Amino acid sequence: MRTPFLASAVVLLTGIVWGVYWVPVRAVADLGLDGAWGTGAITLAAALVLLPFVLADKTALRGRDVIGIASILLGGAAFALYSIGFLYGKVALVVLLWFFSPVWSVLIARYLLGLTVPRLRLLAIVVGLSGLFIMLGGDGSIPVPGSLGEWMAFIGGLVWAFATAGMRLRSNITPLPAAFLFALGAALTSGLAAPLLAPFPTLAAEHLSTIAVYVLLTASFWWVLSIAALMWATLRLDPARVGILLMTEVVFGAITAAIFAGERLSLSEMIGGALVILCGVLEVWPTKSDATHAAA
Repeated sequence: MRTPFLASAVVLLTGIVWGVYWVPVRAVADLGLDGAWGTGAITLAAALVLLPFVLADKTALRGRDVIGIASILLGGAAFALYSIGFLYGKVALVVLLWFFSPVWSVLIARYLLGLTVPRLRLLAIVVGLSGLFIMLGGDGSIPVPGSLGEWMAFIGGLVWAFATAGMRLRSNITPLPAAFLFALGAALTSGLAAPLLAPFPTLAAEHLSTIAVYVLLTASFWWVLSIAALMWATLRLDPARVGILLMTEVVFGAITAAIFAGERLSLSEMIGGALVILCGVLEVWPTKSDATHAAA
């Protein structure tokens, strides 16, 4: 009984922690690492922290499935877009558009992988699309993302859906090497995006030590410790519980952005956001076919 309870607590805490991830990202940007430069520095630092663990195990990546490796790198790329998006859009909307990814997951499972999709998953698509249209077009505008940050989260969620499909089907890599590849994929993506979004940063000498502390703490806490803890916990819980507990990220992202950044959501954004969250719950909710597969 202790292990499931501890694993659930870890997932819940992970959602809370990632709900405030926007704070250090914006803090690093305010100190001079604007655009994708900050995310690039954070993820590169995380990759360097994890590199010794990969080098210590010669079999960590040798002979592993190429598609599995590419999927993990792609997942890191998706998270980089999500991270950068916090600088160019409302925190709550960026998080909610990221959590629209269950719709993409269901469509990929049905039309690309040819899997049978339960009716509850199809309902999740309807609910998710309804939430998206209300959230983005409730004020009478065209229901599409309205800022660069929102587009990054929206596209990042789509990329994440493809990445998770590849990871589930083909990845055979242990947690620490996987976390290294994840951070590396994010660092490479940030490096490609950085020159396009902001000029090369000129950092004030008095800010260098503060930036170094923020980057190392954010890399170690969010990209190394929390990801490793989440990997440990997900192996000990059913996917439905993991998915639902991680929804705390949306709640804490919206609350902290309202308190510390003064960002408020309109009524249509709140209603649409609630439907997007419901879509995520429906996507991971156990069905009879899930029970059949588990029994088999």
